[in-house]
Amino acid sequence: MTTSARPCDVLLVEDNPSDVYLTQVAFRRSNAETQIHVVEDGIQAMAFLRRQAPYASSPRPDLVLLDLNLPRKHGHKVLREIKEDPELRGIPVIILTTSTAEADINLCYEDHANCYIAKPVDFDQFERVVREIETFWFQCVKLPRHD
Repeated sequence: MTTSARPCDVLLVEDNPSDVYLTQVAFRRSNAETQIHVVEDGIQAMAFLRRQAPYASSPRPDLVLLDLNLPRKHGHKVLREIKEDPELRGIPVIILTTSTAEADINLCYEDHANCYIAKPVDFDQFERVVREIETFWFQCVKLPRHD
């Protein structure tokens, strides 16, 4: 189990304000001590992860929640860039998207996504998914630390 003196940092890459809000609420209701950092597109996500302006002082996330249908740079491209970068590839990436297309699922796993979750439309189910993410990734799994 993860026993950390600091909260886990999560980078949420999501352009839908409603989904951002639901994710933040669900994490607040969970038992996890998490800091949620939000960016709205793939270009911002890569700048955050590479600590480029305006994210130069951003923490390195312990986990990335990545939507696929993003403006400016699609989630598939973001995933590929993360997993091809030796400095970033160790960060677990969870695809959290509305797509249930087999082609999207297969491509994400080919590009080394750590898991793929289709977003539930019901808030109670969405909250349950976030709790399960929190339980698995922050209580069961030992994540690498990037201080």
